Amino acid sequence: MAVRTLISAAMGATLLLAPMAAAADDPTAKELAEEAEDNLLDAESVHLTLTDRSADKETSRTEPTAMDLALDRSGNCVGVLEMGADGGAVEIVKQGDEVWLKPDTAFWKAQVPGGEGDAAAELFKNRWIHGSTDDALLKGMADTCDLKNFQRDVDSGTDSPGSVALKKGEETTRDGEDVIPLTGEVDGARTTLYVTSDTPHRLVEATQRGTDTNVRLTFSDYDEPVPSRTPSADDTVDVDRLQEELGSL
Repeated sequence: MAVRTLISAAMGATLLLAPMAAAADDPTAKELAEEAEDNLLDAESVHLTLTDRSADKETSRTEPTAMDLALDRSGNCVGVLEMGADGGAVEIVKQGDEVWLKPDTAFWKAQVPGGEGDAAAELFKNRWIHGSTDDALLKGMADTCDLKNFQRDVDSGTDSPGSVALKKGEETTRDGEDVIPLTGEVDGARTTLYVTSDTPHRLVEATQRGTDTNVRLTFSDYDEPVPSRTPSADDTVDVDRLQEELGSL
């Protein structure tokens, strides 16, 4: 699942923007963007949300159109992914090498063809699928939970060519925080970074709007611990049993 690719495509485009000059006694757009990027790359943990209403994502059942994840550099995370085209949603919990997934009925029906999807949804209703990151069935989503991978993708995107002018706007608010918007255009899409006015300057929100692009990312709870509670054994099915049951459907 190309979740990190989706995020880095949006973030890579925003973080490579070249700034316009600002007054000498204020942080320039460049200084704000660079500090926000550095703080994101240095974060030990972060809570991110993604909403992607771009035309191609709305019609795909295999790509997420929304996510809400708390994740850290140790590969721990908790949250939910929602797929496009009524592809359902799946909750995810990861601690170390252990992974738990809880798909909803629509997800089962979208991922397992024919009547088998209905049967799987009923068989594993309200149950968590548990396994390790070594399992191919779980690995794709488990990779989404590693903040280091995300940071690596963002960092590698900053060296890309094609930077455009980034303009510093008037102070405003986002989610109760005072922020400074930094706006520009990338591939025909209007891109805005909202960076906290006070130090440390951190990225709070990033948006892209264009003819075929409509992406919003938010970032909060920098360096806050990821919740460590895991599903109970009574509510869990081992991934090996899942594979056996799916094979018999």
